[in-house]
Amino acid sequence: MPVRPAVSEAELEAHLRGICFKTGPPRRIGVEIEWLVHDARNPRCPVEPARLKSAATALRALPLASLLTFEPGGQLELSSLPATSLTDCIEAVTADLAQVRPAMLAMGLSLAGHGHNPWHPPRRVLTDPRYNAMEAYFDRWGSAGRSMMCATASVQVCVDAGHEEPGPLGHSRRWLLAHLLGAVLAAAFANSPISEACPTGYRTTRQVIWSQLDPARTLAPPPGPDPRTAWARYVLDAPVMCIRSEDGHWDAPEGLTFREWIRTGVPRPPTQEDLDYHVTTLFPPVRPRGHLELRMIDAQSGDAGWIVPLAVTAALFDDPEATERAYRIVKPLAETAGSRPAPRNPLWRHAARAALTDPELHTAAVACFAAAQEALPRLGASPEVCAAVAEFTERYVARGRCPADDHLDALYAAEGDLIVGKDSQ
Repeated sequence: MPVRPAVSEAELEAHLRGICFKTGPPRRIGVEIEWLVHDARNPRCPVEPARLKSAATALRALPLASLLTFEPGGQLELSSLPATSLTDCIEAVTADLAQVRPAMLAMGLSLAGHGHNPWHPPRRVLTDPRYNAMEAYFDRWGSAGRSMMCATASVQVCVDAGHEEPGPLGHSRRWLLAHLLGAVLAAAFANSPISEACPTGYRTTRQVIWSQLDPARTLAPPPGPDPRTAWARYVLDAPVMCIRSEDGHWDAPEGLTFREWIRTGVPRPPTQEDLDYHVTTLFPPVRPRGHLELRMIDAQSGDAGWIVPLAVTAALFDDPEATERAYRIVKPLAETAGSRPAPRNPLWRHAARAALTDPELHTAAVACFAAAQEALPRLGASPEVCAAVAEFTERYVARGRCPADDHLDALYAAEGDLIVGKDSQ
């Protein structure tokens, strides 16, 4: 790998401040979608690593516009290119999926949209040095790290940072909006209530898992008037997960923060490339990478389930009227959240366990989805997309439900049938 000269702490902090919020009029939208990969005939049958490796080789030969990757547990991820409109983003990813799904089916494999694997315990199939170091690091915190790496999947929406100037589309306002609206989105799209065929007590188990990981790299940065400064400090004070090396052993000294690495130069002086890589190992619910990555939405069921969270989020962030309405709707949620950072504060905990059965989150979701529905035509959304959002709103949001409730209903119905069957014998 290329090696660049080591740089000073001040230079690296300035670098972080310069790249985290690239401001300007919001124009681009993107999405990263993960799926669990399973046997097409029996989703409860784990897919062997050799089959996943063959599938990866075949899929990477497809002429896709999106970047296709696999996660440590074999989850498939498609990452769109930045699109100049919601419609362009949806059309590009839909076209890629039209190639991916048949190719996988031809190999006897299928994709499932669940925020957490409902069938199997976590099992890592990728053995890259990054994931070896990541597993060793998270094992210090318990079993949640392996579940996060190998058993979770999400719909990650990426929006522009916003204007430099204050206002509804200003980057400081959008940063705050993301952390309050994020709890509403997590609740509305909760889709992971089951693990190893048993209810977990949460509607988004995936979100609970994230809250159990190393807080120095998975909690939100402290709030403040200057998000750039808060983010730069957060990054430099986070422990180093791995130090890349040619020998393939990437483990970092336990407890070493990036700031301490800069100051001590041990085990070697860090470079700007090391800092950029370090940022990819930080997993707060909202991550600034020039744009904002919203990382709290569970993977969704169905071929086009991912379109609804993408459309709703885009509408609430990129339409000025909807953005202002959403901010006013969610601002009172700050009182429930309190001083603790997401996702460990009461607001996000309510979202994980109760989802939209929580009255406060339900009220906010109803109002936010109404704002999004009004905004989508202004963003040029197709009638099909508007209809999908309307159907989701009627089926779930208006009734105080989320996709997780469907899974729980089916599970309890199956258990009831089993009991009736035993009683009748």
